[in-house]
Amino acid sequence: MNENAAVSHFNPGKGAGSSVGVAILGYGTVGSQVLRLMVENADEFAHRAGGPLEVKGVAVSNKEKHRGSLADELGLLTDDARGLIEREDIDLVVEVIGGIDYPRELVLKALRAGKSVVTANKALVAAHSAELSEAADAAGVDLYFEAAVAAAIPVVGPLRRSLAGDRILSVSGIVNGTTNFILDAMDTDGVSYDEILAESIRLGYAEADPTADVEGYDAASKAAILASLAFHTRVTADDVFREGISKITADDISAAKAAGYTIKLLAICERLIDAEGKESVSARVHPTLVPHDHPLASVTKSFNAIFVEAEAAGRLMFYGNGAGGNPTASAVLGDIVGAARNKVFGGRAPGESTYANLPIADFGDVPTRYHIDMDVVDRTGVLAELTKIFAEHQISLRTVRQEEKGEHARLILVTHAAREADLARTVEALAATDAVLAVNSVLRLAGE
Repeated sequence: MNENAAVSHFNPGKGAGSSVGVAILGYGTVGSQVLRLMVENADEFAHRAGGPLEVKGVAVSNKEKHRGSLADELGLLTDDARGLIEREDIDLVVEVIGGIDYPRELVLKALRAGKSVVTANKALVAAHSAELSEAADAAGVDLYFEAAVAAAIPVVGPLRRSLAGDRILSVSGIVNGTTNFILDAMDTDGVSYDEILAESIRLGYAEADPTADVEGYDAASKAAILASLAFHTRVTADDVFREGISKITADDISAAKAAGYTIKLLAICERLIDAEGKESVSARVHPTLVPHDHPLASVTKSFNAIFVEAEAAGRLMFYGNGAGGNPTASAVLGDIVGAARNKVFGGRAPGESTYANLPIADFGDVPTRYHIDMDVVDRTGVLAELTKIFAEHQISLRTVRQEEKGEHARLILVTHAAREADLARTVEALAATDAVLAVNSVLRLAGE
């Protein structure tokens, strides 16, 4: 962060009672709710911000598509987003378009023009946080993005402000409602992955192309943001290990239940300390077995929850609606009020903090526990043969369960913590032995 640039461009504020001109870029599910709530609650927002919030324009790609909407009735529609940003009566720009390249251009243009920005765009923030933060610092304006992670759940603000005096050890949680809806239905109702995916698309929980959700891209962007905030280190989506839920089967669900777990797609961000005391950051997204008595196991349907562990504060959990027009609009509006108050009274919100600059851990060095499901030959000595392979790769077993499966046997093993690289080599060795007919799944465990 360029602190000198931020100080030299300190904004003294427009003065109490001054109006704040707002531009909204995008008028979909979120943008339309933001405008509606700003209009309906104009007096309350004026009191909270210290002056009236006046929406000066709403930029869309096709004005005809929005004829008859509230934005049209108020005469706010424009298809010239760049021109709207450049107007002198605009103090604050709200970006709810989505995507990366075009929003990046607009947000940078706004920041460089001295406009504060509120965005709900997790992909943009995760990919370009450095560039956006530097532009905000150079102009002495705010960049808010509470809605980029878990919609209405307030977690960005607490990490940036409330927990700024603490040392965060880990941040983990369910940050994608679509995948939680799918996994919860598979666990509770016994439906197949393909069935519930089709249903989630029909209900609008998932897009027609659900790849971003089910393959973990959406959660990885959010994990990058959470890790950056928690550990004062710049983490991008490319730094996050990612594995989706598309390979989770009914057998995986039943095996997890039998062992006392439920499967969740978790974003896990950890501060790691090696034997020499050196710190690094790990951020990953993957299907995870969570014990039934862990708070995250009780998060059902499309809800989100984020679990924070800190040295002084201990364990904290943030829970609620993680998606949808109204919940996301709630977070956007909270940011709008904060940014508007700074425009009225002066000052800035906390900016990017990357002073720690910790290295990103090699995923192969990250310690994790595993649940391994295999089909094996049903003969004497197989278990001894396989446990020898685990021992040769420095992996110790916590539990072993065997089930009869026709002419062969099903072996389910749970390990103690082991390095990802060691586990990968172990699975490769298992698959190569004649005693193993198939390695059905390898799932990671957390929360114990």
